[in-house]
Amino acid sequence: MPHGKSLVIVESPTKARTISKFLGRDFVVESSFGHIRDLPEKKIGVDIAHDFEPEYVTPAKAKKRVTELKKAAEKADRVILATDEDREGEAIAWHLQHALKLKDDKYDRIVFHEITPGAIKHALEHPRKIDLSLVDAQQARRVLDRLVGYKLSPLLWSKIRRGLSAGRVQSAALRLIVEREREIQAFKSQEYWSVSAELSKKDDDKKFLAKLNKIDEKSIDKLEIKNEQEAKSIVTALDSAGASSSAGSAPKWQVEKIETKEVKRNPAAPFITSTLQQEANRKLGFSGAQTMRLAQQLYEGLEVGEHGHTGLITYMRTDSVNLSETALSEAREVIENLYGKKYVLSEARKFTKKSKGAQEAHEAIRPTSLARKPEDIKEHLDGQQFKL
Repeated sequence: MPHGKSLVIVESPTKARTISKFLGRDFVVESSFGHIRDLPEKKIGVDIAHDFEPEYVTPAKAKKRVTELKKAAEKADRVILATDEDREGEAIAWHLQHALKLKDDKYDRIVFHEITPGAIKHALEHPRKIDLSLVDAQQARRVLDRLVGYKLSPLLWSKIRRGLSAGRVQSAALRLIVEREREIQAFKSQEYWSVSAELSKKDDDKKFLAKLNKIDEKSIDKLEIKNEQEAKSIVTALDSAGASSSAGSAPKWQVEKIETKEVKRNPAAPFITSTLQQEANRKLGFSGAQTMRLAQQLYEGLEVGEHGHTGLITYMRTDSVNLSETALSEAREVIENLYGKKYVLSEARKFTKKSKGAQEAHEAIRPTSLARKPEDIKEHLDGQQFKL
């Protein structure tokens, strides 16, 4: 690499290809191919006696890549760590800083929510240093995974099958399932009946089902009708009350009053990781892993005709329902152009997390350009990418 250039390091080769097309000749973009340091495989690698200090090693498969990145970093005037914006990405940047022996004045850290020219340009104009609070959060999770899973996972392998994982998440989830199963087994069944009538309006064959919920203005509890005998006595009373004067004809009731209510329905909040997975499963039949694999491809970028290689959605690992002002403004323009001004809200609807300590620095998952309709780029996507 000629001197005077900046070395940009990302995790994935696809992401590297997308970003390199947005940057000029003064930048060289390389990939770390994921993590370049981790806890050792054959021992627990956490010093419990000394503040749970982790021991990091460079896996054999990453050693060659680290050597190549070291050489590239030595030739560069500046190293830009552009790994993902979440805790995992921050930790990878921190590991890169240590593995490449980068001094504070030699590197910059940049983050972006989407892989588009505007987002990359904005990130380069606002560099920062590594956020050690995010790094510590990821390390705590990794250490906890190791302490819980390192001894439990082999037990699963011996009892069920190899490859299963028993970490901090799976162990807690299993506990919840066991507790729920115990509740089900301890459940005592109780008989109850409900009374319904199939009704129709006068001179109308269209039928509807009406459920009995009051007797003499007294509401009926779900478990109140305890057996068949009680249910039948109520039916007999209803037959008598609604019997017509004409012998042999069906019982008749009349409508006492009709209540109409105006119901306001608000749209669901923008997608976060969990709701994207839920909807993709419900509507498309995708598994969680399948959804995230496809979302990663859409985030990292695809060739979409005249648009070139560009990211199609914002970062897909987020728990924020916040949308940027740019996205809200573009949404208003698109809605007005497609459907007319009367469908544009006077003020943009904004969603926030209910929890007090929620951080709204990140964005929800959304298309990087709302003006680019999925149908416009269908020919450039495979079937599953297009559906998602």
